[in-house]
Amino acid sequence: MGKIIAIANQKGGVGKTTTSVNLAASLGVLEKKVLLIDADPQANASSGLGIDVESVEIGSYQVLEHSATPEEATVSCSAPNVMVIPAHIDLVAIEIELVDKENREYMLKQALESVKDKYDYILIDCAPSLGLLTLNALTAADSVVIPIQCEYFALEGLGKLLNTIKSVQKIHNPNLDIEGLLLTMYDSRLRLSNQVVEEVQKHFNDMVFETIIQRNIKLSEAPSFGESIINYDATSKGASNYLNLAEEIIKKNQ
Repeated sequence: MGKIIAIANQKGGVGKTTTSVNLAASLGVLEKKVLLIDADPQANASSGLGIDVESVEIGSYQVLEHSATPEEATVSCSAPNVMVIPAHIDLVAIEIELVDKENREYMLKQALESVKDKYDYILIDCAPSLGLLTLNALTAADSVVIPIQCEYFALEGLGKLLNTIKSVQKIHNPNLDIEGLLLTMYDSRLRLSNQVVEEVQKHFNDMVFETIIQRNIKLSEAPSFGESIINYDATSKGASNYLNLAEEIIKKNQ
């Protein structure tokens, strides 16, 4: 049975999509079958794996409104062992369209029932908000990975996200776990980066992944070539960071 992991933080620019794409690719390289669901209207996870977003006719939008099955929306991408349910800018409208639906928070959960057994991991790249899209992802997920940028406002908004997770646990999904807090964009030369790491580890102890994602120019370049860091430069620091993270998650879930 596949494990569904949402990658969420309502703050933008913390490395959510970078993590979704490269964790998916790393799990794929480690011979796990992965489905990546792009649940962000910006569709960066889709384009970051070489999918032409303009030509997407069936994607996460149709899956969420139940007008297409996940199987119909799934496409292959540039990463081995990874399939993608891509997003399209249309996804912006889904929040408005779902508002009147009964069980609107459960639309994604219901849709994924049919594919849950076909993959080892299903990753959901969430939008940078705590709206209905993210709520659907958290209701469908078994656990959540929270990327945290090693910068000054890192912990700002984290309380809000943890409260949202608590209320999802209480109302919609009592089995939702926190897979871990992932420190991203770390620069060992900066005192601030080191302070943030210390602060987060002190507050959250075991909830923090051992793997820390370092600032890496190759990580920023890879998406513009429509490739994961593993395909783009397997010898880079970014590739080894994400492979370590994938191994840590596999070990945790054995």
